[in-house]
Amino acid sequence: MLRLNKFVLAACVSLIAFQGVVAADDAVVAKVGSLEIKQSELDLAIANLDPQLAQLPDEQKKVAALSGAIDVKLLAANAEAAGLKDDPDYQRRMAYIAERELHNAFFKKNVVDAVTTEEVKARYDKEVAALPKQEEIRARHILVKTEEEAKAIIAELDAGKSFVDLAKEKSTDPNKSEGGDLGYFTKGRMVPEFEEAAFALEKGAYTKTPVKTQFGFHVILLEDKREAAPPAFEAVEQQVRQLVMRDKYLALIEKAKTEQKVEIVDETLRKGYEEANKQEQQQ
Repeated sequence: MLRLNKFVLAACVSLIAFQGVVAADDAVVAKVGSLEIKQSELDLAIANLDPQLAQLPDEQKKVAALSGAIDVKLLAANAEAAGLKDDPDYQRRMAYIAERELHNAFFKKNVVDAVTTEEVKARYDKEVAALPKQEEIRARHILVKTEEEAKAIIAELDAGKSFVDLAKEKSTDPNKSEGGDLGYFTKGRMVPEFEEAAFALEKGAYTKTPVKTQFGFHVILLEDKREAAPPAFEAVEQQVRQLVMRDKYLALIEKAKTEQKVEIVDETLRKGYEEANKQEQQQ
């Protein structure tokens, strides 16, 4: 459930991150010669900080972004004076950036802002309905170093001793204070030997022979069996939203491809592009 193609997910995440914020009061925060740095520019600089700098506290982050914005203004002014605006390489890069930002703006309007909570909930319900049923159990255990100790504990249980009391008294596991309670778990969460023995028990039963694992010898009590509940909507809402966004984005791309012919001249690139699209459609 909830797997995303890594390339599409990366694109979605990067586009969401590059939204920027325009301040309601777009005040001037600094001046570089005759050039001004406004709050909206500072907000953009903050939104596009290097990931390491983005982890800084807010005030330090603002200072780092302002420092970068000042550096940009200083050298941009020198570059303009040197006539670099007319450089063909600069113009090509600016044309590409302009198209990328139009793409981002279209994505935000038609994908990010277009996704509704109702759509996300409907997709969640669909994914949950498709999940295979999975059993989970609740168990307790007592962990000791030797097989002899484990056998002695089983004998005490056979004589009517409380599993919880024995766990608190004799287990070497850190959860001994909780009576060896492991809570609910599904298959794949425990080491194989432990898991096989625990899932084979009937509710209320304990293992009649010690269970050896890399940690020592266990005596296991099965307290409950039930069907595992799906993850709560609130816990996976953002992940499901990414799924809905991915589908909207791919639908936009497919529609655009029917309206505009895509022709890749380089044979190697064409094959690679077609293979990548084929894999994407299989997701």
